[in-house]
Amino acid sequence: MEVLTPSQQEAVHPPVADATMSDLAFYHASEGKPLATPWQVAMVRAKAVAEFNLPRGVLLDCACGSGIQLAAYASQLKMPALGIELDRDRAIASCLNLNTIAKRFHTFDQGWHRRSSILAGDGTASEEVIQSVDIEAMGGISFLHLDPARPRNSRTHGLDEMQPNLSSVFQAWKPYLAESSRGPSIVLDLSPRLTDERRQEVESLVEEVWPGIERTWTWMSRGGGRVDRLELWLGNVSTKGISKRFVRLAPTVGAANSVIEQREVETTTEHHSLLTARRNEWVTILDAALVESGLADAWISEQLSTAANVRWADSSPRRPRIHHNGPLKNPHHPFVQATGRVVELLDKPLDEENIDEIVSTALENDISAMTIRMSLDASLQPKLQGNIDRQLKRRQGRRKAFLTKHTSSNHLLFCVQMGEKSDQ
Repeated sequence: MEVLTPSQQEAVHPPVADATMSDLAFYHASEGKPLATPWQVAMVRAKAVAEFNLPRGVLLDCACGSGIQLAAYASQLKMPALGIELDRDRAIASCLNLNTIAKRFHTFDQGWHRRSSILAGDGTASEEVIQSVDIEAMGGISFLHLDPARPRNSRTHGLDEMQPNLSSVFQAWKPYLAESSRGPSIVLDLSPRLTDERRQEVESLVEEVWPGIERTWTWMSRGGGRVDRLELWLGNVSTKGISKRFVRLAPTVGAANSVIEQREVETTTEHHSLLTARRNEWVTILDAALVESGLADAWISEQLSTAANVRWADSSPRRPRIHHNGPLKNPHHPFVQATGRVVELLDKPLDEENIDEIVSTALENDISAMTIRMSLDASLQPKLQGNIDRQLKRRQGRRKAFLTKHTSSNHLLFCVQMGEKSDQ
């Protein structure tokens, strides 16, 4: 177990600009950059942890990689960091990145940075770590973060493919974690590819070690209908009464994020299937990541009353869609891909043979621009969208719309977007 002091490390390779903050650059060992946590994600987590009252001690990340998340925690909480990384080159990168963040926040000479250490070694060798670093003198371990390595090229994976695995980490560090009235403070940064079954396995492992501990699952998305992060917040850093949370990150660092939460005991909305499509009803295409998190019902209940008679047209990961009576409270919400009122139905397939008739129908409804939002052959979609764009551009329509397809028929739905002049 080699103890590295951050301030004594020197860079061998130049840093690389962060994906979410171009004026900030981090150091990475070989193949480290694709695995590194973006600074925006790291800061969102760190600021969330800072909202809790942590006991005195050090912040432990026992598989710290490039150390970006650990640096965010330490700089925000003003507490010393203890990172452990099996790969020595990555351990050195962690040191350099702690230095980078300490300098950025003008805290290089402050106590948290001077007392921080990175260890090159096994993150589950807790006794060896305790012998190498005087953790007790710093108050013990206040907080544990774990982001285990997992297969990169598989759609899903088992818990035994995580390294270090959860069981070994729990067993190694449980005796050293500072306890509060709500238990230890732990954040598990897990793969968003974990299935429901695998998440239940995680819950079972946690329950074996800390029976009855409070927990909050958190899904995080940077957009594009994809879940980028899946986390389990445990004990002292779980949110009381909240079992699930979905966070849609803002487009820029520092801007407000969109959050929806679900309480531990909450009835699930009954899903009414869509039998037919009707003029003047509303169609909303949701962020697929929201649906994947299981929090779509909670968000819908905020945006629509029970009188809206919500019907699910499609719950697929590609383009989940609901139909409802009346508009959303906030049609520009980040969880919304598109929303609009059905002004026309056309019983025709969307293809090159029918495209002129489809454009004519759009013109009859005063549509100036229309986006295709339905599954098409990858080679056909740009041709049809380009044709629609060219024909509508020459006209003087006033409304923007999107075109989608009824789930079980050829009916095309012309949906005028909420907020357009003639659709108030």
